[in-house]
Order: sequence, then C-alpha cells, then structure tokens
Amino acid sequence: MVVLLSACGGGSGGSGSEAASVDGRVDALGASSRTGAGGTDAREELITNVQASRFLTQATFGPNAFDIDQVRFRGYSGWIDAEFAKPRTSHLAFWQAADAAIKLLNPANSAGQDEVFNSFWKSAVSGEDQLRQRVAFALSEIFVVSLVDSNVANTPGAVASYLDVLGTHSFGNFRNLLQDVSLHPMMATYLSSLRNQKDNPATGRVPDQNYAREVMQLFTIGLQELNVDGSLKLLNGLPIETYKPEDVAGLARVFTGWSWACPGFPASNCFFNGNVNNVYDPDRFYKSLVGYPAFHSPDVKTFLGVTIPVQSPANPTASLQVGLDTLFNHPNVGPFIGKQLIQRLVTSNPSAAYVGAVAAAFNNNGSGVRGDMRAVIKTILMHPEARVSTNTAGKVREPVLRLSAVLRGFGFASDSGNYRVGNTDNAGTQLSQTPLRSPSVFNYFRPGYIAPGTQSAALNLVVPELQLAHETTAAGYVNYMRDNISAGVGANNGAPLNRRDLQPNFTTELALAERVTELVDRMSDKLMYGTMPAALKTEIRSAVTAITIPAPNGSNQAAIDAAKRNRVNAAVFLTVVSPEFQVQK
Repeated sequence: MVVLLSACGGGSGGSGSEAASVDGRVDALGASSRTGAGGTDAREELITNVQASRFLTQATFGPNAFDIDQVRFRGYSGWIDAEFAKPRTSHLAFWQAADAAIKLLNPANSAGQDEVFNSFWKSAVSGEDQLRQRVAFALSEIFVVSLVDSNVANTPGAVASYLDVLGTHSFGNFRNLLQDVSLHPMMATYLSSLRNQKDNPATGRVPDQNYAREVMQLFTIGLQELNVDGSLKLLNGLPIETYKPEDVAGLARVFTGWSWACPGFPASNCFFNGNVNNVYDPDRFYKSLVGYPAFHSPDVKTFLGVTIPVQSPANPTASLQVGLDTLFNHPNVGPFIGKQLIQRLVTSNPSAAYVGAVAAAFNNNGSGVRGDMRAVIKTILMHPEARVSTNTAGKVREPVLRLSAVLRGFGFASDSGNYRVGNTDNAGTQLSQTPLRSPSVFNYFRPGYIAPGTQSAALNLVVPELQLAHETTAAGYVNYMRDNISAGVGANNGAPLNRRDLQPNFTTELALAERVTELVDRMSDKLMYGTMPAALKTEIRSAVTAITIPAPNGSNQAAIDAAKRNRVNAAVFLTVVSPEFQVQK
C-alpha cells in the first residue's frame, strides 16, 4: 500500500466517453421510462453496478445495495439532487439524548467524547443524508477543530454542534460557512480567538493572531497566489505570497471583541466569563459568539489590500463583515478549497482542468452566485475525471473510510442503536484516526504530502493519507480489522448478548461459503466495485479453500457453521487488508 498509488488504476465498467456522457442520457429519461410488466428501466442499462458503486465510494461512506439501486434508477445527477433535498442529521440532538439517558441513570454523569464519535458512526453507517455527512466529514478535515485539545475536549457536545454547522453549510454557501465557523465557540476556543482583545499600548498587548493566520492559510486562500486551475501564479519565476505578517496583524484586529453569548451582554464579565452574577446562557457552547464593542479594536485595520478606517465607536460586527467578505471574494478560494474537496472525495491528484472546473463553479454557479456549495459538489462528482478511472486517478482511503465501507457494505447493525465504535486513535491496535481528533489544526495529513521513496513520489504525485502510514499503523489496521470481522466492532454491551455492539449481516456470504469463486466475486462487488484483480482473487480463493468444511454427520452442525464463518471471515479480511482495497480508484 505504501509504495504504489500509480499501480492501482483499473476499469470503471465503461469507456471514458460512456462515463462522461452517461448521466446526460440518464437524466433525460423521465420517471415514466419503465417499460411495464416484465420490462426494465432504461436507466438501469446505462449505469452499471460497478459504476454506481464507484460513484458512491466517492459520495458516501460506502456503497450498499439500496444506494446502488437508487443511483441506477435516478442517475448520478438525480441522486445528488435527491441528497440535496434530504434533512440534516443532528449530531447535537444525538449527543443531548445520550446525555439525558446517562443522567437518568446517574445525575452525576454525563455524555462525553464517545457519544460524539458514536453519533458520527451512526450517521456514517445508517444515516439517510449520506452525501451531506460525507461532505461535512471532508470539511472537518479542512476547518479542523480537535477533541485532542483539552479545552475543546471539556465540551464535547459543542463539538457535535460544530459538526452540525459543517453539515448545515455543506449544501449552503461558503460565505455563510466561513462566518459560522469563525464564530463557533469551539473554533474560537481551539484557535484562541475567544476573548481576543484590542491592543493595549500601555501593557504592550497585541491581538492574538492565531485565528487570523489560520483562516487565511488553511481555511480560505492558502500561502501562495493561484490561477483558477490551481497552478501557481509566478512573478519573475517565483511564487507570490498571498499575505504577509502585516496582513495577519491587520486581520487579527478584526477578530477582537468576540466572546460568549450571554444574558448580561455586553457586560465585561460576560466577555471574560460568560455570565453576570453566575447567570449563563445554557446554550452558550452552541450559539455563535457575539461582538463586544468595548474589547474590539477601533484602530485602522489593513489587510489583503483592504483598509477598515478608525471606528468610533468600535464596531466588531462591521469589521467582521469586511474581513470575511474580503477573504470570501479572494480569487484563491475557489481553487484552494475546491482542490482539497476533490482530494477528500475523489482523487489526490486532480488535473488543472478538473480544479479549474470546480473553481469556476465556486466563482459562479451559473446564476451569478459565488460560493454555492451545491454547484461545487455536483461539479466535483460529475466531472469526467471523477467518472473515469485511470492509472494515476484515485486516492488512498483514510482509515475511517476503510472501516465505514466495510460497515456499510456488510450491513453492520448496532445492538444498542448507538453505534458504539468509540475512540479509534491507537496506531498499534486500531485505526490511528478518530473523527474530530486530528493531532493539530493541519489535519491528520497534509494535502500536499509526498510519500518519500515511493513510486508515487517518483511521479511527483501527492498521497496525503500516506502521512498516516508506517509500520505500526499498517500492523494495527490489520489486527483491528481481523478482530472486527470475527467478533464485531466497538464496545461490548454486556448481558444478555455479551458481544460487541456492531455486528455484520453475512447471511448471503455464508450461503456462498462452499462456492468460493462466487464468494470472492462478492467481495469484489461489495468492496472494490467489481475491479478486484485476477491475481488477488486467486490468492483469496486459495486461502479460503484451505479452510476445510467438515462433512455433515448429523451431529457436527456447529463445526460446519463455524468453518463457513471462518471462510467468510477470511475472504472479507484478506480483501480489506489488500492494497487494492486500501486505494479508492
């Protein structure tokens, strides 16, 4: 897995011209295109299971039979539109319900981080709004807030609400996303813009510059000026910096004066402690910050070629609008954010044309609207480069997405209904990745990471997810998946079942245990959208066949059942630990 991205190309079940044009033909068909009794829907003849599965690997947490049928019936564009219309799953509602249930048993206890992770996994495995939540997960790796940070970890329910913000704006406008992220108490806590104060020449205090720097570097414009296709703009042959230290200092003043929503606003104690006479807003961890004029810098604020003149009185809201509008309208945002979303959903190395198409959709959705996330997402998923697999296309699946594909592909169900997967940080025994627990604001991996000593590096290809890969994580993933396939996933729920919370539905696979070729073909269909190489099929068939199923003698049914399950376990396990599965083509 570590050395070859370029060797993992494969067919997508159709030629490039078919893949590029199929959806136009599909969408031209109306709902009345069924041929009647005994007939078939013309759309099902145009999009194959293989093509639908590959599309869903990009657009969801993993294909399953229901969604494959939906894509084949609706077409790619129709399926996306149906996803746009679905209501958002609420992670905060899940967390609060779990908290209430825990307190009912013992008022001294409360929900914690595990309930945030469990909400994520419930949504990923069984949630209806797959595309929205998949995009929200991608955004969580750009607009990073991390429960690794002790201050953030103190209010896990607020992190659930932050994930809801990302979900809300996944299908909204980037400008609104940028504002709600900037004013969310968890982002302000994580990047220290909460209670950021104006300059004080007497003490030498200057505004905290942390958020001002990261909102430019990571969330909007990046470090270097870009053409619309993501290529670098050059001056005298050299890249051009997007901002300088004085831009950071000027923008930092914009983010002064913001603190808790509070019943006593704008009292000073509200600014510092969120209360007046110990009266708090009970929802302060979820509500957007409010601007306190007394603590906002009234001074000139100059950044990115824009100047906000001296204010009298200081006006934090007006300053914020100018600051965020300036960032939002910067020409870098479309290619900078668009490319990262392509990387998270489709391929690590999109062409300039692909990035340019997505950036153009960001700049103008066709109706003169800038920042329309629906236009961006649809362009990403419908672009010919997304629909055709080539030798250098695709991406390494990050560990969370490997697990989610298995859980969805084999219909893992939660005994408790709470999807108690929990923390999966451990590199030696788990995934080395837990949603919303990035080690830093720079995510689990950098978008421009080149894995040294690999063939992908020789081709100058970036492979972001390989930044997580080393000897320990490789062994840890293998051991974790072997254990999960045989025993189930997550915490043990205790009596009466006394087993792990998430259990697979291997009914169909068990029926194929004695027809090994069909069993291996099913692994290919379930997990590799029909593209498992012949050599890998041969290896898995040999290993599975070596597991002997006893001949029935009237009293050994338990042994027969155990052997069949061992064959299924081996087929699934050898598939999911293969390099071919670990690369999304």
